[in-house]
Amino acid sequence: MGKKEGIKLIANNKKAYHDYFIEDTYEAGISLAGTEVKSLRMGKCSLKESFIRIERGELFVYNMHISPYEKGNIFNKDPLRVRKLLLHRYEINKLSARVDQKGYTLVPLRVYFKDSLVKVEVGLARGKKLYDKRETIAKKDQQREAEREFRARI
Repeated sequence: MGKKEGIKLIANNKKAYHDYFIEDTYEAGISLAGTEVKSLRMGKCSLKESFIRIERGELFVYNMHISPYEKGNIFNKDPLRVRKLLLHRYEINKLSARVDQKGYTLVPLRVYFKDSLVKVEVGLARGKKLYDKRETIAKKDQQREAEREFRARI
């Protein structure tokens, strides 16, 4: 019998969907210390204001806050340290070529456990202008109103 694939969401970056058009997504592993994984199991992670850079052919995530593990004492790392993302070389090269184009950036969209491994969903994003954000909010309001009317009829 095959192993079931269990995905447990740890953190979601809603602000990224508000500020950017997400063009493409990639699944990346992340290099962590043991106490950081224990802290993630307790759900202590924040992606607000985090971003991804490509340096020397490697991906690094900045400003991703993983709270220190309570029982970790001396083994705890800095909560905002730079962490390396693990992707295949050809994927990094493809992302690097796209990011070099004007207006593209890399943002972490969500952090989750896939079976027992911690994964980060990386989004290739293009920035939204203010009028795009207003348009998105208006569409969501219309959709919410339509759902409300639909529920009222039932």
